[in-house]
Amino acid sequence: MDTWWNSLDLLLKVMWAISLTSSIVFAIQMVFTFVGMDADGDLSGDAGNDTDNGGMPFQLFTFRNFINFFLGFSWTGIAFYGIIGNKVWLALFSAFMGALLVFLVMLLFYALSRTVQSGNINIRQTIGLTAVVYFPVAAARARAGKIQVTVQQTVREYDAMTDGAELATGRLIRITDVIEGNILLVEEM
Repeated sequence: MDTWWNSLDLLLKVMWAISLTSSIVFAIQMVFTFVGMDADGDLSGDAGNDTDNGGMPFQLFTFRNFINFFLGFSWTGIAFYGIIGNKVWLALFSAFMGALLVFLVMLLFYALSRTVQSGNINIRQTIGLTAVVYFPVAAARARAGKIQVTVQQTVREYDAMTDGAELATGRLIRITDVIEGNILLVEEM
């Protein structure tokens, strides 16, 4: 191994040192990510989807992006060392590829962050939806029953009252209004 290392010129030694160091740090970051240590107060220094940074959803200058840049830079430099003879052009091409890797990773995380749903449901979104009586609803608002309704691809259970006749378990009903809080006004279909 000494003969291999000694046969390399200075630029290639630097590329190998950067690639091995950044690869080890990247592997450690990946392990921490998969075991759940990449959340708040993580070791990456990445703000993730933090919009407190002047409205920017992602930060450019983070430790994770720094590692990604050097991964792309060093491994590109090693891969193209024998192909691109001019060392200045090799360094510029490697820097471009490192920046491109950072951009692509940020683009991927941005696309993934757009798929997140808040899970918060405004109860007024249920008005007009069809539901099923889960626990009988007493006539003339005498007593609340329970209904199940699908909102935002999730089945939710709410208390419900009706102005009409009693609604038995299993009946299809329509939600007409929100009475107060989380109590819905329903009618038979």
